[in-house]
Amino acid sequence: MEKERFSLLLLDPGEIYFEDFSAIFIPPDTTPKTYDTKKQDGRLKMCSKSLVFDPKDINKPIIKIPLKDCIIIEQWKGCAKFLNSNNVLSINCKEHIKLLERNIIAPYQFEGPENFLFLLNYANITNCLPQICQLHRASTLPAAEQADMIATIVHSRQARDNFDPRWMDLYEKIIMETQADKVTPLVVNPGRVVLTTSKLYFQPYNKMGEYPVKIDLKGIKRIIKRRFLLRHIGLEIYSNENSTNPHIYFSFRSQSQRDSLYESMLQQPELKLEDIRQDVITLQWQNGVISNYEYLLYINSIGDRTINDLTQYPVFPWIVSNYTSSDLDLTDPGNFRDLSKPIGALNEVRLERLLDRYNEMSHPKFMYGSHYSTPGFVLYYLARLYPHYVLCLQSGRFDHPDRMFNSVADAFKNCLNNMSDFKELIPEFYDVSAEGKFLMNNMGINFGYRHNYVKVGDVELPPWASSPKEFVEKLREALESEYVSRNLHHWIDFIFGYKQKGEEAIKAHNLFYYLCYEGAIDLDSISDLNQRHALEVQIMEFGQIPKQLFTVPHPQRKIIGPTTLVEPYQVEENETESRDRWKRLKDFKMHTSFNTHKNSVSYLFISDDGERITSVGHDSKLKVFSLVQNKQIRSANIGNLPLSSCLQLPNVNVIVVASWDNEISLYDMDYGRVKESVLAHEDAITCLCFSEKTNVLVSGSADCSVKVWKGFNSNGVIKPIQCLQKQIDHNSQVNCLSYNQDNNHLAVGTQDGEIYIWAMTDFTLFKKLTLHASSVDAISYSPDGLKLAIGFNNKAFQIIDVNSGMPVFNTRLDSRITSMEWSDFLLILGCEDGTLSAWDIFEVRQLLEIQAHEGAIKTVDISPQKDFIATGSQDRVIKVWKPVMQS
Repeated sequence: MEKERFSLLLLDPGEIYFEDFSAIFIPPDTTPKTYDTKKQDGRLKMCSKSLVFDPKDINKPIIKIPLKDCIIIEQWKGCAKFLNSNNVLSINCKEHIKLLERNIIAPYQFEGPENFLFLLNYANITNCLPQICQLHRASTLPAAEQADMIATIVHSRQARDNFDPRWMDLYEKIIMETQADKVTPLVVNPGRVVLTTSKLYFQPYNKMGEYPVKIDLKGIKRIIKRRFLLRHIGLEIYSNENSTNPHIYFSFRSQSQRDSLYESMLQQPELKLEDIRQDVITLQWQNGVISNYEYLLYINSIGDRTINDLTQYPVFPWIVSNYTSSDLDLTDPGNFRDLSKPIGALNEVRLERLLDRYNEMSHPKFMYGSHYSTPGFVLYYLARLYPHYVLCLQSGRFDHPDRMFNSVADAFKNCLNNMSDFKELIPEFYDVSAEGKFLMNNMGINFGYRHNYVKVGDVELPPWASSPKEFVEKLREALESEYVSRNLHHWIDFIFGYKQKGEEAIKAHNLFYYLCYEGAIDLDSISDLNQRHALEVQIMEFGQIPKQLFTVPHPQRKIIGPTTLVEPYQVEENETESRDRWKRLKDFKMHTSFNTHKNSVSYLFISDDGERITSVGHDSKLKVFSLVQNKQIRSANIGNLPLSSCLQLPNVNVIVVASWDNEISLYDMDYGRVKESVLAHEDAITCLCFSEKTNVLVSGSADCSVKVWKGFNSNGVIKPIQCLQKQIDHNSQVNCLSYNQDNNHLAVGTQDGEIYIWAMTDFTLFKKLTLHASSVDAISYSPDGLKLAIGFNNKAFQIIDVNSGMPVFNTRLDSRITSMEWSDFLLILGCEDGTLSAWDIFEVRQLLEIQAHEGAIKTVDISPQKDFIATGSQDRVIKVWKPVMQS
């Protein structure tokens, strides 16, 4: 219940409250003898579509007089012994409304004609009456013209309402002032937004609610641009949870006004926003760092869904399909809704009928004549928690008792079978902190009786839930289950992703009326007031599709281990230990260094036993260093041009070396000589990789080709005619390679910025990506083969989900990446400026960065035992680093 009886929710949705006057209401049957007992002290509130009298006595009803029902509004000219004043407002109306009698939330009482007298205590009627009469005239106009006239009045009042600088601290300075509306569900409250050097103020000119709203800039965590009624004029601000205003939502007259305040706020030194990016959160969700519930809240928020706007309320999926059993087995897929289909396609029989109707339609076609989220649907679920919202939306009436949300099972059944019911759920169904209170009629509201003479009370729960608290807890458990984690990305594709609109939506049976979609119409370009008003009303009532966040299939969540994922943080013990170990990384301490190359070190690797480092360089040298003896133990000259890469063949003591002289050489470590060389390419070989699983060697070259070699005999002899399996041509120089042995996929990064992923079983192109118009300088598969880390010449660093091709992490570093290496969830990056950094890709954060070399780090490797990291640089030095962990 509101602290004060009068609330903006007592007005029509979107109606504006301007100001109020101290007044005495004199009931029509008042006589000189009864004047003192019948008169009612209170406040007369002037609103854009009504006059509202709020008596001090809470047992008396609030009286609302719609201006459209007023016949005469004038200064009273009558005479009465008990009313010796000419400062009286007289209103003759054909209908009035009584609300909150005895302070009880109940349907409004619509009364007939009446004559009202209000004695104004302090305000002068000659000042008030013209304003009231102006609003009365507006009420006689068509809806669109009335809205335009009221908007003009609001703008005029806002322009005259100056900010009071006495609210500011001594050293504050005003940066910017503008007009804005504070938006809450069904309510728009105009005022003035003022940005200073330390605070953001909102001063509502009707002084309703907190006056003024003060928000410390240093407490603000996020600022999100939003759509409001399909126009890009909204701005939502989130502050610390202990703030008096944890979040506030503004709408502006134009996008330029909104953007101007947004940019001005970002320039303030005291503003320190959280670094929360979409790709980071998606990767954290994939890794299980955040739950399904938290991820859905997040993508709703960036998809323009907010609890402050019922036309864009957060949307959650139906998850459970079993509401009749006494027990809910979350290991049984049959108890879950099919998330690979939109709600409207779950019933095949209904879908056929919808398709028949769709095929007979003229343009613009749509499959569903109702939406999955509208203000009415939101309040259908929340009627018991927010009955005053329902009364506001439904003109003072509750819904028919039989049409209310009375049973969870019936609601789901209706969504499956009804030809006009496709509503999804809201976050409250999964919010365990609220304990399902929205399902209980704790206020004791009289919603009426159903057809079976049963009074509407609490929502009927399925047999497997003994209380609203248990019901929500089990739904949350279902939301975090393995089945949902494996399939939730499908539902995201329908609501926020690539199946949201266009041809993909048609194929997925997910097409709604065109006005629901962002960009379908430009309201600012519509000059006809009636047409614009009609569109705004339709948008308000029908609902809006979220902003499209993903244009490619959303990546699937990673499920680690055979057990059910009830808690989103379960991983196998060995991976947990490894990740926990790397999380404690605090520094790299140099263990030793080798400075025997006479030119840039181009590539190195650590032996499987962790005792040797093998390297090649631009000095044409192959070198081997002993970490046990701490010295160079082998140096060999391979050709006359720079060497670019090397690797060791399994089961034989042979090193494969790639050279800028277009050759691949086999160096026999036992005999200390080159056993075989082959002219492999028509230009310099830039990179090598090897798959032990398939015994395949791959080389990439400046001649724009990738060659696949197989069939080395035990003597390490290459016979090109026999060994060359495939030549794969590209459009530009091949810079880097990475082989995913689990899926048998090869990733290729090229000079023109293209990334190719080849299926090596049949050498077909699995995926081609162009993420930047910049050279790909480094590329590497994650150990699980699900991610691909990429470094670009323009200093961009991205991680993509391999299956979907969607970037799940994207940032720009201070220097371009020149080498990278994975170890579980740790990714080591070597950069052109000589810095060496470590990233926790599980939680998506940088753990540390050191200045490791004086030149670009061209190569990096981690020992299999994870106790050493080796780096080779353009400064000709090889360094060995020991990870230092926090205790």
